[in-house]
Amino acid sequence: MSIEDVPVFILAGGLGTRFREQTHLLPKPMIEVGGKPILWHIMDTYAGFGFRRFVVCAGYKAEVIKDYFLNYQKIHSDFTVDMRRRTVTFHSNGVEDWSVTVADTGATTMTGYRVHDATDRFLADCDTFALTYGDGLTDANLGAELAFHRAHGKIGTVLGIHPPSRFGELKAKHDAVTTFAEKRPLANSWISGGFFFLDRRFTSYLSSDPDLVLEESPMRSLVADHELMMYRHEGFWACMDTQRDRDQLDALANGPNPPWRPELQIESDRPLRITVGAH
Repeated sequence: MSIEDVPVFILAGGLGTRFREQTHLLPKPMIEVGGKPILWHIMDTYAGFGFRRFVVCAGYKAEVIKDYFLNYQKIHSDFTVDMRRRTVTFHSNGVEDWSVTVADTGATTMTGYRVHDATDRFLADCDTFALTYGDGLTDANLGAELAFHRAHGKIGTVLGIHPPSRFGELKAKHDAVTTFAEKRPLANSWISGGFFFLDRRFTSYLSSDPDLVLEESPMRSLVADHELMMYRHEGFWACMDTQRDRDQLDALANGPNPPWRPELQIESDRPLRITVGAH
């Protein structure tokens, strides 16, 4: 199974309550960073390593995501309208070679159910799939993480990152400050970075309970069964939890070298292929 056939499931259906000023109009993954939705940046990062097949697990305001991809080629390509014949011809301007399925997984369901619903309908016969959230960015080598996952033979792999510290650090000896450090990751601890690779066997840990939370019973059971491995990442990682996070990512996206853009960029002039699932 080649890397371009590995489906990437992206959880994009939450309410995004910390962005109420924006999410009353659009879902959180559609909040723009550098002029494009953070969802697009996540997909572009995967695509840089050769992934081409995406399943967006939509929910809250799913119609915004559907409209975005249904109109994507129209917005990003030149086109000719033959007004007499009532035909439209698109002239590709390097539109991404992505296959995007937008799956409506319910407006109020939880993450575990969303994965259950989307994989049940769109995993098909694939033996491995990627899974991530619609608000995180990284410069991790996702191709290398997939290779690591395939090599160890367990059901799951999670990207492990050092937890970012909210505050700087002071160290003192006899009340005299010896270290005054700016915020930096906590180097001796690891947390989930939210970029997973999972075998289809993981679907047996899921259920049709709409309140099923991915991070609770499914992942805890996987750990209890000794079936989850960690791929360590020391580089860039960021999660868009607050407006401040969004502003920082926006500044990076508008800079010369956004840190989440992979060094490997695979370009193609093949057209965007879109499938919309609204079951």
